[in-house]
This record gives sequence, C-alpha cells and structure tokens, in this order.
Amino acid sequence: MFSAQLTNDINQSVTRSLCEDLGVNTLNDITSSADITAELIPADEQSVATVITREDCVICGVEWVNQVFTQLDSVLANSKAQNTDITWFVNDGQTVKANTTLFELKGNARTLLTGERTALNFLQSLSATSTVTAKYVERLSGTNTKLLDTRKTIPGLRLAQKYAVTCGGGVNHRVGLFDAFLIKENHIAACGGITKAITTARQNHPSKTVEVEVESIEELTEALTAKADIIMLDNFTPEMIEQAVALTQSISAGKTKLEVSGNMTFDTLTTYAKSGVDFISVGAITKHVNAIDLSMRFV
Repeated sequence: MFSAQLTNDINQSVTRSLCEDLGVNTLNDITSSADITAELIPADEQSVATVITREDCVICGVEWVNQVFTQLDSVLANSKAQNTDITWFVNDGQTVKANTTLFELKGNARTLLTGERTALNFLQSLSATSTVTAKYVERLSGTNTKLLDTRKTIPGLRLAQKYAVTCGGGVNHRVGLFDAFLIKENHIAACGGITKAITTARQNHPSKTVEVEVESIEELTEALTAKADIIMLDNFTPEMIEQAVALTQSISAGKTKLEVSGNMTFDTLTTYAKSGVDFISVGAITKHVNAIDLSMRFV
C-alpha cells in the first residue's frame, strides 16, 4: 500500500503535469476545449485503447496512470457513464517482455487522448528507473550488499523515483535533508571535524541516523571511534575498501554499516560488493535512465 505521503505526492504530480500540458493554472480551469486537437472528435465519442511496451522492462507507475484519468474524469466527464475504465494486465514490479499489453482503456475518446501523454510520461519514466535498478540488483545477486538510491533524482519526482527503485528491488537511502544525517566534506569543514559533527548531530536529533562521508582510512578511523551509524567510503579503491571492512569489524564489531559511493559502474559493482560492504549507492539508477518505449493505440 502507498503511504499517505506518496499518495499525496502522486495526486499533486499528476495535477501539475495535466495543468502543464493543458496550459491552465488549476484543474478547475480545464474545459472540454482545452485540448484543441481532441476537440476535433465528437464530444460523446466512446473508444477503446490499449497500451503496450515495445521493450522488455520492469513496470512502475500504475497509480500515476490511474490518477491521470481519475482527475480528467472529474473535470471533463458529464456523467458517471463517461468515466474512464482501466483494466490492468500487469502490476508494479512485474517484469514484462516487449510487445506485452500493459492495460486497456475504455471511455470518452477525447479524455483518452488528452490523458495519453501525461499518463505515458509517468509510466515510461518510472518504469525506466525500476528497470535499470533491477539490472543493478541482479548484478549484486550472490552478495550481501544492498543497492541504494541517492537524491540525484528528476526534480519534482523524488518520491516517485524512490518508489520505482523499490519496484526494481533496490533500497531507499534517505528521502531528503530532513530524515537522516549525511555529513559530507563541507559539513565536516564547517563543523570543525568529523567527531564534532557527529557529536552535534546526536545532540540535535538523537533519533536520526547519522551517516558520515570519509575520504581516507584516517577519517574512517575517526568516524568509527565517534560511533557513526553508517560510513560512506567515497572514491575508495577496492584495496582500501577491503582494509576499511576489516577495520570496521575490529573497531565496531560490525555495528557501523559501510556504504560505498563514487564512480560506481555496472561493470565494477560486483568487485566492490565482494569486499563485504553493506551498501552501494548509485546515482545512475535515477539520473541516467532512458524512458521505456510505450505506445497507445485505439482498437
């Protein structure tokens, strides 16, 4: 089930995208003539359409599509009989082959055409993230390392892409700047050192996870001594990571978790995972994605 936060985010994202596409400020401003091309079709024309994927993918975005037509129906349909009926043949997180029919739409022809691009934009983009994530997760199979996302997301789609990552089998890192500490180089410099930064974080928000980024074995030792919850090894070589794993086991008995970040590629992923780190964070799964090729056709 979706959290209340994600449900609200879906509603707002869809509203914003529909208004953008139709050139209005609010949904209440949308009229049957807002889509001037769809207006060429008789107002009471009923149609059936199907959406297929033209490539293999992991599906994500079902509720975004549903919400597009729910919102359009609320402002365009004159009666319940005109509401759009959507039949899904797949679920979020499901792996499908090219040419698979994903869902069928029945309803007012104008509404189907008006919602097409907004609905497919969400579905193709989120499915891209889940598909790439699944490939990285598969690469980590056989290890105990979990794949984490980052905050390097498409603006306005943070929660959506975080959800897509979970559909692909990945794990969410912190959502934003409010739910966990990630103390990086500039924070450390401004605070006066790693130990000072971690101590202040504990004082300010005792219940929040404290993660600190380190760039050397010396900094790692200080962060371990200061009892960070998670330590991010930034741009460590495989040899340095092996040393870091041994040191962490020695000082914290494995209580402190290790995350590797920086210059992670699909080809080097397994090498880093085999060192025994707990997490690998990869920005590419949310920022280096190509939308899945989808197509809607009237039948």
